[in-house]
Amino acid sequence: MSDKELQRLDKILSNLGYGSRKDVGIIIRKGMVLLDGKIVKDCSCQVNPINSIIIIEGKQLNYRKHIYIMMNKPQGVISATYDGRHKTVINLLSEEFANIDLFPAGRLDIDTEGFILLTNDGDFAHEILSPKKHVPKTYFAKVNGLVGDKDTEKFKDGIVIDDGYKCLSAELKVLKSGEVSEIELTIFEGKFHQVKRMFEALGKEVVYLKRIAMGGLKLDEKLELGQCREITDEELKLISRIS
Repeated sequence: MSDKELQRLDKILSNLGYGSRKDVGIIIRKGMVLLDGKIVKDCSCQVNPINSIIIIEGKQLNYRKHIYIMMNKPQGVISATYDGRHKTVINLLSEEFANIDLFPAGRLDIDTEGFILLTNDGDFAHEILSPKKHVPKTYFAKVNGLVGDKDTEKFKDGIVIDDGYKCLSAELKVLKSGEVSEIELTIFEGKFHQVKRMFEALGKEVVYLKRIAMGGLKLDEKLELGQCREITDEELKLISRIS
């Protein structure tokens, strides 16, 4: 959207999480919205959200066309906008983001924890999920079975999984080798259950899996399971390595 484009006031506020269009309309008609210092009660008022100062319920609007959220996904939660049986990542959003039309960019298995990105920017989601882009994703895992240097070489060469597909070269770092090994693994694609299937191809079972980074952006250690926060512009560049 260029700076010259206009949008309905109620649409702007609704898209930024202030409620449904109906809810926002009530707030506007009550005179609780100021536009450039003047009360506005017309929901259909055309506004340039970038150049205008909008104050709603005493707080100045921080307009962003697109929003990017980092969430620390817990186990038992589906990476979807809706599911009839399970709680989804959308259900975990804090109140300030709950009414924004967000979706997960990619997915984590229901029993996998860690970094998942939610956004309303379809172009960016397509960019980082494109097989041609090879945006790296790093995981911490606990694996039943001894994982050592030979496995590191096999991952580097490319693991052939159960359907005959040869995965791209992956970077395996062994943190602890034993009956239950602890590893970090960076992959450059996103096949279904890929990390688990790669280890299964070596006769080993992943018993715990957590995504700890996307591109060059690490999961914020301050985020408890189920918590989320907005990603800064500088952090966003780290994900796709776009300057």
